[in-house]
Amino acid sequence: MQSLINKVPRSATERLRVSEIFLSLQGESTTAGLPTVFVRLTGCPLRCHYCDTEYAFRGGTTMDVNAVVAAVAGHQIRHVTVTGGEPLAQPASLPLLARLCDAGYQVSLETSGALDVSQVDTRVMKVLDLKTPGSGEVGKNRYRNLEYLAPRDQVKFVICSRDDYEWARAKVDEYRLSGRCEVLFSPCYGQQDAARLAEWILEDRLPVRFQIQLHKVLWGNEPGR
Repeated sequence: MQSLINKVPRSATERLRVSEIFLSLQGESTTAGLPTVFVRLTGCPLRCHYCDTEYAFRGGTTMDVNAVVAAVAGHQIRHVTVTGGEPLAQPASLPLLARLCDAGYQVSLETSGALDVSQVDTRVMKVLDLKTPGSGEVGKNRYRNLEYLAPRDQVKFVICSRDDYEWARAKVDEYRLSGRCEVLFSPCYGQQDAARLAEWILEDRLPVRFQIQLHKVLWGNEPGR
């Protein structure tokens, strides 16, 4: 029997709520510093206390996948990041990611890790944010997602305190993350001293990549940057 979703017109299943599409420098991950087109989708089921994109929780513009790909093409940049909010909260994010890959872009997905990543196109670089206790959303982590990480994918921890650091260090060891993919430790902007976090990593010889949010160094919390 044909599934219900197959009875829905394709145009209806591939519509997205988009907060913004903009060009900036990638501020995080192993591609930090590269000119990147960001597709920020609307909506998120999480409420991390340090969230800097609350404006993307609601509103936005309805677009079909083809229109989003066309808007990306107008920037003439090969790197594309689909972010949010939480992109995977919208089912049409999956065909969008695949379509961008088909068009020849280097595509990354920024996801909280609270939603299933198993159906994400394998050509996409997943940057999965495991929520620390300091986020207020640690209970939303979906640890089964770690099984779907490839060597080019990344796991990010936003560190808000020494307790967060110890928690994250334990998770790196428990799931053997440093042997699975790149691991990123990032200080919570305005809360965790960056130099102190760097010192902890060095003291413990931790096999992780320290990072700061480059876009915030350049532009602060300015939206769309």
